[in-house]
Amino acid sequence: MVVVDSSVWIDFFNGKKNESVRKFEEVLGKELVVVPDLIRIEVLQGFSNERDYGIAKDLLGGFLQAAILNETVTGKTIDNFRLLRRKGVTIRKTIDVIIGTFCSVHGYELLHCDSDFDLMGKHVDLKFV
Repeated sequence: MVVVDSSVWIDFFNGKKNESVRKFEEVLGKELVVVPDLIRIEVLQGFSNERDYGIAKDLLGGFLQAAILNETVTGKTIDNFRLLRRKGVTIRKTIDVIIGTFCSVHGYELLHCDSDFDLMGKHVDLKFV
């Protein structure tokens, strides 16, 4: 299963053509795509046009939905954040540590376009597409 980070979804909806969007288009129909609630929020909050918002909301709703936070993911996120800090690694957004930890805990592959996940992956067991 693959979690597509908001960084890729946003590029996809904005019509950008980059390596992550190309990989996303390859994954569609071949892998089960999981859309966690926090990623859905990050993506959909950025739409100002109601028509585009509706299209994106419907598209995202067609994938497997998942709630990110539970006791296991919360505890492991705290552990990962502290580990990264001890290693001198600063992740700019806490939500990225949460998403990365969610993927790690569940064994999901992560497709992203955000260097913070690459930094995190050097110290935390993350699988990337």
